[in-house]
Amino acid sequence: MAKNKKTKIHKEIDGQLLQMNKSFHNLKMKQKDQTTSLAYVSFYKSIIDQDSASVVICNLKHEIIYMNPAAVNSYEKWGGEKLIGKSLLECHNQESREKIQQVVDWFETDESHNIVYTFHNEKQNKDVYMVALREEGTLIGYYEKHEYRNAETRKAFDLW
Repeated sequence: MAKNKKTKIHKEIDGQLLQMNKSFHNLKMKQKDQTTSLAYVSFYKSIIDQDSASVVICNLKHEIIYMNPAAVNSYEKWGGEKLIGKSLLECHNQESREKIQQVVDWFETDESHNIVYTFHNEKQNKDVYMVALREEGTLIGYYEKHEYRNAETRKAFDLW
């Protein structure tokens, strides 16, 4: 008796013929790594996007490469989403530009140099930090982290 052979479904993507109906356990290790990496990216992006604090991510050229929705909203009067692709340094005075570069230079000197407190915003009652972003130990960029000091006013597990 002949086995029922499952029909393979192929699709051409970027000049490569790919089988679309493979199960995860049938993938090659490299394919599993790529699939897992893409899943992680989605999870990490979701974490940042759900944060109520602004997150602005820059590469080592100080170009803004990502802003979460809270940051887009916070910086709306300065352009919001239109700031993506622009230099973060253009948003600061000369003294701040020098301090930002000083921190990035410090991040580059040692893998353990990863976070620097930059200031306290009294009006919003928050502390602001610069945080190094690394890939396998190599500095690839940085982001600004906001930590609010206000106590939570919602009740625990209040599903608003």
